[in-house]
Amino acid sequence: MSENRRLVYSTEQGSLDKPMQKNRSASKKRRKNASASPAIKNPNKQGVRIRRESKGRGGKTVCIVDGLALNDECLKKLLKTLKAQLGTGGAIKGELLEIQGDHRDKLLLLLEKQGIQAKLAGG
Repeated sequence: MSENRRLVYSTEQGSLDKPMQKNRSASKKRRKNASASPAIKNPNKQGVRIRRESKGRGGKTVCIVDGLALNDECLKKLLKTLKAQLGTGGAIKGELLEIQGDHRDKLLLLLEKQGIQAKLAGG
């Protein structure tokens, strides 16, 4: 069998994918380095906006918090505290926070208490 083809099945014992193990250890290192990043990626460029949307949700209103420069771990913590304080559900969609219901004014106050400057967007 030529060397540029990938082996699909073999009766030989032992590991057949030794080059792949090197890549796995490198990806683990990258994951560790990514988790060690600071909570705020760039605090000077945080343009946080709170907007209300109902498109594609069957008429249900949600508040979208956009522009947070936080890592995934801090986004989860922030979402959990916001949901608990508002008594509503929510989710993380990419780098956006979705909070169920129209809570724009309350969200603005809660984010300011957390030290995050935000603005209301839309009407």
